[in-house]
Amino acid sequence: MKKIFLLFVAAILTLSSLADKDSPPEGFMSLFDGQSLKGWSFIPSEIEPIWKVDSKNGTLGRVGRNGAIWTDDTYGDFILQLEFKLSRNCNSGIFVRSDPQNPVQGGFEIQLLDSHGKPSIGTHDCGALYDAVVPSANAVKKAGEWNQIQIRCKGPIIEITLNGHKIVSANLDRWTFPEQNPDGSKNKFKTALKDLPRTGHIGFQDHGHNAWFRNVYLKKL
Repeated sequence: MKKIFLLFVAAILTLSSLADKDSPPEGFMSLFDGQSLKGWSFIPSEIEPIWKVDSKNGTLGRVGRNGAIWTDDTYGDFILQLEFKLSRNCNSGIFVRSDPQNPVQGGFEIQLLDSHGKPSIGTHDCGALYDAVVPSANAVKKAGEWNQIQIRCKGPIIEITLNGHKIVSANLDRWTFPEQNPDGSKNKFKTALKDLPRTGHIGFQDHGHNAWFRNVYLKKL
């Protein structure tokens, strides 16, 4: 009887631990419930089948052809934190403050790339503010391993922390010219970054390689 009781207690503690792990941190809300695509949309709508929910593992992943998935709501100042896993040679991204109809020019992308182990990194490697800021460290884990990322947007400041390393701190007000970074290097943006909207949708992108996301939490600032 005592053995059964101990097993029961152990099971309750395990379930409690799992519940705590899957619950948003204090002050945060969940953007992905781990069970459905509630709160998310596809543009164009016909790409819906490529994004699948694995309710057993609480993950959101893409399968099949290219496409992006977007939050229904828009967000301006916030802290976004989530976990992601990349397949081998994966090229993906997290859009913030973006226009789903024009994400390339109408918002910001944090690059997700299987760039683990690269000795030299640039504005297209994992953790970069795409085409604008080089990460200070190559902090992404090997393909197939889960990574933790936090993106903080407050006014003109965007900060990115990857696996415990703060790798980007950018003041958008320093980007005063189209197609040019503050150091004089070129970028893709036809609008100066300081003039891009400071509110918009959050999205997950892919370029034909599988990627997975879980524990997607946001705190409004």
